[in-house]
Amino acid sequence: MDFSDEGILISAKPLGEANTIAELLTERHGRHLGLVRGGRSRKMRPLMQLGNRLSVTWRARLADHLGGFNVEMLDPHAARVLDDQAALAAIGSLTGLAKLLPERDPHPQLYHGALEVLGALDDASLWPALLVRWEMMLLQDLGFGLDLSECAATGTDADLVYVSPKSGRAVSRDAGQPYCDRLLKLPRFLLEEDPAPSPADVLAGFALTGHFLERDVLSPHGLTLPAARERLIGLLARNQQGVMPAKAGIQ
Repeated sequence: MDFSDEGILISAKPLGEANTIAELLTERHGRHLGLVRGGRSRKMRPLMQLGNRLSVTWRARLADHLGGFNVEMLDPHAARVLDDQAALAAIGSLTGLAKLLPERDPHPQLYHGALEVLGALDDASLWPALLVRWEMMLLQDLGFGLDLSECAATGTDADLVYVSPKSGRAVSRDAGQPYCDRLLKLPRFLLEEDPAPSPADVLAGFALTGHFLERDVLSPHGLTLPAARERLIGLLARNQQGVMPAKAGIQ
Protein backbone atom coordinates (compact mmCIF):
# COMPACT_ATOMS: atom_id res chain seq x y z
CA MET A 1 0.00 0.00 0.00
CA ASP A 2 1.42 3.40 -0.95
CA PHE A 3 0.54 6.88 -2.20
CA SER A 4 2.23 10.15 -3.02
CA ASP A 5 0.60 13.43 -2.01
CA GLU A 6 1.30 16.78 -0.44
CA GLY A 7 0.26 17.83 3.03
CA ILE A 8 0.47 20.33 5.88
CA LEU A 9 2.18 19.06 9.02
CA ILE A 10 -0.34 19.34 11.88
CA SER A 11 1.38 17.22 14.53
CA ALA A 12 4.82 15.71 15.15
CA LYS A 13 5.22 13.43 18.16
CA PRO A 14 8.57 11.89 19.12
CA LEU A 15 8.88 8.12 19.02
CA GLY A 16 12.02 6.87 20.70
CA GLU A 17 15.22 8.83 20.40
CA ALA A 18 15.27 9.31 16.63
CA ASN A 19 11.86 8.93 15.04
CA THR A 20 8.67 10.99 14.74
CA ILE A 21 5.03 10.12 14.22
CA ALA A 22 3.91 12.77 11.76
CA GLU A 23 0.28 13.76 11.25
CA LEU A 24 -0.55 15.63 8.08
CA LEU A 25 -3.59 17.18 6.49
CA THR A 26 -3.05 15.94 2.96
CA GLU A 27 -4.67 17.18 -0.22
CA ARG A 28 -6.17 13.90 -1.45
CA HIS A 29 -5.99 11.51 1.53
CA GLY A 30 -7.23 13.70 4.36
CA ARG A 31 -5.75 13.65 7.83
CA HIS A 32 -3.12 10.92 7.76
CA LEU A 33 -0.45 9.62 10.13
CA GLY A 34 2.85 7.92 9.42
CA LEU A 35 6.26 7.24 10.90
CA VAL A 36 9.14 9.46 9.82
CA ARG A 37 12.37 7.63 10.49
CA GLY A 38 15.06 10.00 11.72
CA GLY A 39 12.45 12.73 12.13
CA ARG A 40 14.20 14.05 15.24
CA SER A 41 17.59 14.38 13.57
CA ARG A 42 19.22 17.74 12.97
CA LYS A 43 18.68 17.32 9.23
CA MET A 44 14.97 16.54 9.52
CA ARG A 45 14.04 18.86 12.37
CA PRO A 46 13.42 21.92 10.12
CA LEU A 47 10.90 19.86 8.12
CA MET A 48 9.05 18.72 11.24
CA GLN A 49 7.65 22.16 12.09
CA LEU A 50 3.89 22.69 12.30
CA GLY A 51 2.41 24.36 9.27
CA ASN A 52 5.10 23.30 6.81
CA ARG A 53 3.86 22.11 3.42
CA LEU A 54 5.53 18.81 2.57
CA SER A 55 5.70 16.41 -0.33
CA VAL A 56 5.03 12.95 1.11
CA THR A 57 5.14 9.33 0.06
CA TRP A 58 3.38 6.89 2.40
CA ARG A 59 4.00 3.15 2.39
CA ALA A 60 2.63 0.33 4.52
CA ARG A 61 2.18 -3.41 4.25
CA LEU A 62 -1.57 -3.14 4.87
CA ALA A 63 -3.94 -0.21 4.45
CA ASP A 64 -4.85 -0.08 8.16
CA HIS A 65 -1.21 0.01 9.34
CA LEU A 66 0.49 3.19 10.55
CA GLY A 67 2.98 3.01 7.70
CA GLY A 68 5.86 5.34 7.06
CA PHE A 69 6.32 8.73 5.42
CA ASN A 70 9.16 9.89 3.23
CA VAL A 71 8.97 13.68 3.28
CA GLU A 72 10.46 16.60 1.39
CA MET A 73 10.00 20.31 1.99
CA LEU A 74 7.75 22.29 -0.33
CA ASP A 75 7.01 25.47 1.68
CA PRO A 76 8.65 26.27 5.06
CA HIS A 77 5.73 28.29 6.39
CA ALA A 78 6.89 28.04 10.01
CA ALA A 79 10.34 29.50 9.28
CA ARG A 80 8.80 32.57 7.62
CA VAL A 81 7.04 33.75 10.79
CA LEU A 82 9.40 32.85 13.62
CA ASP A 83 9.41 36.46 14.85
CA ASP A 84 5.64 36.94 14.69
CA GLN A 85 3.76 35.75 17.78
CA ALA A 86 0.31 36.12 16.24
CA ALA A 87 1.23 34.23 13.06
CA LEU A 88 2.81 31.42 15.11
CA ALA A 89 -0.36 31.22 17.21
CA ALA A 90 -2.40 31.10 14.00
CA ILE A 91 -0.39 28.10 12.81
CA GLY A 92 -0.91 26.40 16.17
CA SER A 93 -4.65 27.08 16.09
CA LEU A 94 -5.15 25.92 12.51
CA THR A 95 -3.14 22.74 12.94
CA GLY A 96 -4.83 21.99 16.26
CA LEU A 97 -8.31 22.34 14.78
CA ALA A 98 -7.38 20.31 11.68
CA LYS A 99 -6.93 17.30 13.99
CA LEU A 100 -10.71 17.30 14.51
CA LEU A 101 -11.21 15.94 10.99
CA PRO A 102 -11.87 12.21 10.58
CA GLU A 103 -8.73 10.26 9.74
CA ARG A 104 -8.16 9.50 6.04
CA ASP A 105 -11.26 11.40 4.92
CA PRO A 106 -10.34 13.83 2.08
CA HIS A 107 -11.27 17.51 2.46
CA PRO A 108 -9.55 19.18 -0.51
CA GLN A 109 -11.35 22.51 -0.23
CA LEU A 110 -10.43 22.79 3.43
CA TYR A 111 -6.84 21.83 2.60
CA HIS A 112 -6.52 24.58 -0.01
CA GLY A 113 -8.18 27.03 2.36
CA ALA A 114 -5.51 26.21 4.93
CA LEU A 115 -2.80 26.82 2.33
CA GLU A 116 -4.36 30.22 1.61
CA VAL A 117 -4.13 31.14 5.30
CA LEU A 118 -0.53 29.92 5.60
CA GLY A 119 0.51 31.66 2.40
CA ALA A 120 -0.82 34.99 3.69
CA LEU A 121 0.87 34.93 7.11
CA ASP A 122 3.20 37.78 6.14
CA ASP A 123 0.18 40.08 5.63
CA ALA A 124 -1.41 40.78 9.01
CA SER A 125 -4.25 42.71 7.36
CA LEU A 126 -5.34 39.61 5.44
CA TRP A 127 -4.75 36.29 7.20
CA PRO A 128 -6.92 36.74 10.35
CA ALA A 129 -10.09 37.04 8.25
CA LEU A 130 -8.95 34.12 6.08
CA LEU A 131 -8.54 32.03 9.23
CA VAL A 132 -12.08 32.87 10.37
CA ARG A 133 -13.40 31.80 6.96
CA TRP A 134 -11.38 28.60 7.23
CA GLU A 135 -13.00 27.84 10.59
CA MET A 136 -16.38 28.37 8.94
CA MET A 137 -15.40 25.79 6.29
CA LEU A 138 -14.27 23.42 9.03
CA LEU A 139 -17.66 23.65 10.73
CA GLN A 140 -19.32 22.94 7.37
CA ASP A 141 -17.12 19.91 6.67
CA LEU A 142 -17.77 18.53 10.16
CA GLY A 143 -21.53 18.74 9.61
CA PHE A 144 -22.23 21.86 11.68
CA GLY A 145 -22.28 24.57 9.03
CA LEU A 146 -24.05 27.85 9.76
CA ASP A 147 -26.98 29.09 7.66
CA LEU A 148 -26.28 32.73 6.83
CA SER A 149 -28.47 32.88 3.71
CA GLU A 150 -31.55 34.53 5.23
CA CYS A 151 -33.08 35.76 8.46
CA ALA A 152 -34.37 32.92 10.63
CA ALA A 153 -37.33 35.05 11.74
CA THR A 154 -38.44 36.87 8.57
CA GLY A 155 -36.86 35.01 5.65
CA THR A 156 -35.28 38.20 4.28
CA ASP A 157 -31.68 38.26 3.11
CA ALA A 158 -31.22 41.98 3.81
CA ASP A 159 -29.36 43.61 6.72
CA LEU A 160 -28.24 40.36 8.36
CA VAL A 161 -26.16 41.36 11.39
CA TYR A 162 -26.72 38.63 14.00
CA VAL A 163 -26.53 34.85 14.36
CA SER A 164 -28.67 32.82 16.74
CA PRO A 165 -26.36 30.99 19.18
CA LYS A 166 -28.90 28.15 19.32
CA SER A 167 -29.77 27.50 15.68
CA GLY A 168 -26.71 28.89 13.89
CA ARG A 169 -28.99 30.86 11.55
CA ALA A 170 -28.66 34.51 10.57
CA VAL A 171 -30.99 37.15 12.03
CA SER A 172 -31.72 40.58 10.55
CA ARG A 173 -31.15 43.81 12.43
CA ASP A 174 -34.83 44.59 12.98
CA ALA A 175 -35.82 41.05 13.99
CA GLY A 176 -32.88 40.68 16.34
CA GLN A 177 -32.95 44.10 17.98
CA PRO A 178 -35.11 43.07 20.98
CA TYR A 179 -32.72 40.18 21.71
CA CYS A 180 -29.43 41.64 20.51
CA ASP A 181 -27.68 41.06 23.86
CA ARG A 182 -28.29 37.32 23.45
CA LEU A 183 -27.28 37.03 19.79
CA LEU A 184 -23.85 36.64 18.21
CA LYS A 185 -22.57 39.36 15.92
CA LEU A 186 -22.38 38.47 12.22
CA PRO A 187 -19.44 40.39 10.68
CA ARG A 188 -20.01 41.66 7.18
CA PHE A 189 -16.91 39.99 5.72
CA LEU A 190 -18.52 36.58 6.16
CA LEU A 191 -21.33 37.59 3.81
CA GLU A 192 -19.39 39.42 1.12
CA GLU A 193 -15.84 40.07 -0.01
CA ASP A 194 -14.16 42.59 2.28
CA PRO A 195 -10.43 42.98 1.57
CA ALA A 196 -9.72 44.59 4.94
CA PRO A 197 -12.32 43.89 7.63
CA SER A 198 -11.89 45.81 10.86
CA PRO A 199 -10.09 44.16 13.80
CA ALA A 200 -13.37 44.27 15.72
CA ASP A 201 -15.15 42.35 12.96
CA VAL A 202 -12.37 39.76 12.87
CA LEU A 203 -12.67 39.22 16.62
CA ALA A 204 -16.45 38.92 16.24
CA GLY A 205 -15.84 36.29 13.57
CA PHE A 206 -13.62 34.28 15.91
CA ALA A 207 -16.25 34.58 18.66
CA LEU A 208 -18.87 33.25 16.23
CA THR A 209 -16.90 30.23 15.00
CA GLY A 210 -15.52 29.54 18.46
CA HIS A 211 -19.00 29.30 19.96
CA PHE A 212 -20.13 26.60 17.54
CA LEU A 213 -16.82 24.73 17.47
CA GLU A 214 -16.89 24.53 21.24
CA ARG A 215 -20.57 23.66 21.60
CA ASP A 216 -21.07 21.26 18.70
CA VAL A 217 -17.66 19.73 18.03
CA LEU A 218 -15.44 19.90 21.12
CA SER A 219 -17.59 19.84 24.25
CA PRO A 220 -19.44 16.60 23.36
CA HIS A 221 -16.05 14.85 23.39
CA GLY A 222 -14.68 16.60 26.47
CA LEU A 223 -12.31 18.74 24.40
CA THR A 224 -11.55 22.46 24.42
CA LEU A 225 -10.39 24.98 21.84
CA PRO A 226 -6.63 24.92 21.20
CA ALA A 227 -4.58 27.02 23.61
CA ALA A 228 -2.88 28.57 20.58
CA ARG A 229 -6.26 29.93 19.46
CA GLU A 230 -6.80 31.60 22.82
CA ARG A 231 -3.33 33.16 22.58
CA LEU A 232 -4.10 34.34 19.07
CA ILE A 233 -7.33 36.06 20.08
CA GLY A 234 -5.55 37.73 23.00
CA LEU A 235 -2.83 39.05 20.69
CA LEU A 236 -5.35 40.31 18.14
CA ALA A 237 -7.31 42.04 20.90
CA ARG A 238 -4.14 43.73 22.13
CA ASN A 239 -3.31 44.88 18.61
CA GLN A 240 -6.81 46.31 18.27
CA GLN A 241 -6.14 48.39 21.40
CA GLY A 242 -2.86 49.60 19.92
CA VAL A 243 -0.55 47.45 22.05
CA MET A 244 2.03 45.67 19.96
CA PRO A 245 3.00 42.16 21.20
CA ALA A 246 6.59 41.39 22.00
CA LYS A 247 8.57 39.61 19.35
CA ALA A 248 8.67 35.85 19.68
CA GLY A 249 11.93 34.02 19.98
CA ILE A 250 12.75 30.64 18.55
CA GLN A 251 11.29 28.03 20.88
